[in-house]
Amino acid sequence: MNGKLALWLTPMILLVGAATAKAQTSAKKIPLIGILELGTASASASQFKALQQGLRELGYVEGKNIILQYRYADGQLDRLPDLAAELVRVKVDIILTRSTGSIRAAMKATRTIPIVFPSAGAPVEDGLVASLGKPGGNVTGLTQLSAELDGKKLEILKQSAPKVSRVGLLWTVGSARSDNRSQDAEPAAKALGIQLHSLELRDSNDFARIFDLGNQLGVQALSLAPSPLLFTHRATIFDFVAKNRLPAMYSTKDFVEAGGLMSYGQDLIDNWRRSAIFVDKILKGANPGDLPVEQAKKFEFVINLAAAKQIGVTIPPNVLARANRVIR
Repeated sequence: MNGKLALWLTPMILLVGAATAKAQTSAKKIPLIGILELGTASASASQFKALQQGLRELGYVEGKNIILQYRYADGQLDRLPDLAAELVRVKVDIILTRSTGSIRAAMKATRTIPIVFPSAGAPVEDGLVASLGKPGGNVTGLTQLSAELDGKKLEILKQSAPKVSRVGLLWTVGSARSDNRSQDAEPAAKALGIQLHSLELRDSNDFARIFDLGNQLGVQALSLAPSPLLFTHRATIFDFVAKNRLPAMYSTKDFVEAGGLMSYGQDLIDNWRRSAIFVDKILKGANPGDLPVEQAKKFEFVINLAAAKQIGVTIPPNVLARANRVIR
């Protein structure tokens, strides 16, 4: 090669090489966020939309400077460990997941990749974090305060249907706090003159057994604990309460928007939006174990009058006046 040509080409080669290396480095820096969901894609769409909104507010645009990898168990608890392991294999930077079973599956799959939960009922009691103020380990997020709201839900249910005296508390296994839900809600139930019956759902194949048990116990209404599994199978629950003309109090507005009677609880949409803040802090170098677990800030009471009409329930005016939203 001509010496002058070589001298001219060498800086060009170095510049091209540097540009290529810079481009490769930039590509590697795009964060990969894994989302592990017990439910289905359709059932989780509103929550994930809120997450995307929260990320956009912080400057993250999906497909541009952040990538979201979704894994759905479609209501099958036994699929969670494999899906969690799959997210670890593709080397996600953070895992977002919400149900106790999903969080535990993620924790078993990795002790190093940060895990953020947008909602967890009893993270300390369930051994997910050491404490709310100092989670420790690789897990943090937001709590639901679901058990604390059970008494309030029963109160509203009784005011909406005064003749109800036997209520079935429908919840899914997996949480240490959930194992004592009926005991926790018993003082409020007793004060309201309600006999509370625990209806413990094991998996997606357990609905027929639970509904038969509810009929045998003579339950006159249902109160549902928060659960991705219950929302995934909401149509099955709606069919049961419509057939038996049972008032039902759900945990989130998603149920009511889909056709349920009423809900009182934290705004999970807001929790998912706020979880983006945790993602941002961790991507910027924060240790998840040092980020305090936050509590829900927004609570909603929503009523669906069409559902009330279907089961022959007339919601009293004083209850309607307390609702944040009435669907007609």
